[in-house]
Amino acid sequence: MTDDRPGPRRVADREYMARAIRLARLGRFTTDPNPRVGCVLVRDGRVVGEGWHRRAGGPHAERHALAQAGAEARGATAYVTLEPCSHHGRTPPCADAMVEAGVARVVCAMVDPNPLVAGRGLARLGDAGIETSIGVLEAEARSLNSGFVKRMEHGLPYVRCKMAASLDGRTAMADGESRWISSAESRRDVQSLRAGSSAILTGIGTVLADDPSMNVRLSAGDLEGMESGELIRQPLRVVVDSRWRMPADARMLGLEGETLVVGVADAPERMAALESAGASVWHAPRSNGRVDLRALMAELARREINEVMLESGPNLAGAMLEAGLVDEIQLYLAPHLMGDAARGLFHLPGISAMADRLALEILDARRVGPDLRLRLAVGGPTI
Repeated sequence: MTDDRPGPRRVADREYMARAIRLARLGRFTTDPNPRVGCVLVRDGRVVGEGWHRRAGGPHAERHALAQAGAEARGATAYVTLEPCSHHGRTPPCADAMVEAGVARVVCAMVDPNPLVAGRGLARLGDAGIETSIGVLEAEARSLNSGFVKRMEHGLPYVRCKMAASLDGRTAMADGESRWISSAESRRDVQSLRAGSSAILTGIGTVLADDPSMNVRLSAGDLEGMESGELIRQPLRVVVDSRWRMPADARMLGLEGETLVVGVADAPERMAALESAGASVWHAPRSNGRVDLRALMAELARREINEVMLESGPNLAGAMLEAGLVDEIQLYLAPHLMGDAARGLFHLPGISAMADRLALEILDARRVGPDLRLRLAVGGPTI
């Protein structure tokens, strides 16, 4: 049930749920493909246990909090950013653990969109006589797990398009020179975004022009919630390469982590050569002779990819936007001008009139070093 009653109880619910959400954020770089979840146990106005889901396959947030609380969990209120699970996966059901511990009340930010749960956890708690409440800081909880939510509800990953440009909207000089448009501070910020992503997507044009690494180059000590020396999960690198032009000696193929090359041409020898060089390949469905981008996104979701960071040139970025596959744009604007001959942000040939404009909503604007970072929702608010 949703508890909309005003008063001190509601204020306390929001306060403790905000604390649980802050804990959940600590799993941003480690829980993939699982959701980021935090839990706070409160008894008689005191926090007696708390925890967050640290790594896929490890104990869930509720288990950490219950272990910390021990006997004091009996009669406590649990604040959880996501409905406790009710099924046996790699760990036992958290709803059962709540029942066994004698928790009196469970407040959830949102129902789990996973069809294996989807209300069953709350039902299990209710059947055991535990009071439940749903919907406290739901928007914040959904935003924290935008990729997991979208994958479960729509069968697609959440796509974040990262772009760096001059104030006149240019991303490279006419000859392709682009290092460096943005500042060192912005580039470090991008590394953090990469670390929180499930996959990084680019096009073959970027690979042939720049031979990029497309990896996370921070240390674990640089990332909140991780301990120094802890292994950093490298996102899946995905290259859209319709005609299999990917060089077998591309830099990214020699780096830690997996690279997936996606094409449509019938070229078994080229595909085999890429596999021999360490890449994975996927022969995608065609759309106008090129990779069907929606089919690619559905395939990535099938592979449990929650969040995709799109780092590409204007052609692939524009195609993803036109296909309605970009949820958010992360734009770094550097305080300089590059002139009329330089290249623009997006190739969008379908826009020819003011009525055709692509609507964006500014979600956040802040300074990163000397640059301005804009976070923009495509077509309206994010999930």
